[in-house]
Amino acid sequence: MANETPETPETPETPEAPETPAETPEAVETPEPEATAPVEETDAAEAPAEDAAVAEPEAAAEPEAPAAPPAVSGPKPKRKRLPRSERHKHSKPAREKPAKRKPITRTPKPETAPANRQERRGIVVSDKGEKTIVVKVDVTKLHPKYKKVVRRTRKFHAHDEQNAAGIGDTVRIVESRRISKTKNWRLAEVVEKAR
Repeated sequence: MANETPETPETPETPEAPETPAETPEAVETPEPEATAPVEETDAAEAPAEDAAVAEPEAAAEPEAPAAPPAVSGPKPKRKRLPRSERHKHSKPAREKPAKRKPITRTPKPETAPANRQERRGIVVSDKGEKTIVVKVDVTKLHPKYKKVVRRTRKFHAHDEQNAAGIGDTVRIVESRRISKTKNWRLAEVVEKAR
């Protein structure tokens, strides 16, 4: 233990330690300018790009910091209409107004051909109604999936102005405007009379 006490007072050596670091920067300073001079030239070209890259995030970060409002408890205050100066500006230029108005010219209405009306051919099932016949129309078509011939029967109420058709007659009916709740077909002709 006696040996340990003399070692602790060796603190005067610590001032010598700063002298050695002082010597090392002098030794380091002489090679640094030589080594850094060419590096600075290459950095000079890269520096503006780096500075611009560094400046952009800083500039972007600066507006974000004040934009964050302090935390407020309760409902957010409703922001009404923006002032005119802050509103969206239309990029589209305003259309020039002519000095003189054009006269209104009416183009002739094109003649339209009447639409192709649907026709059905069927057999009269009933003629008991006044000026009305019930026509049974059979439709045969191929099933889209199974390719089997399917027969469907449908009844149409048709308008017969002269009560010309009787039960069992084969008639041709044409689609027309709505005449009553159930009638939107009319009798075109009696194709074949019943025997």
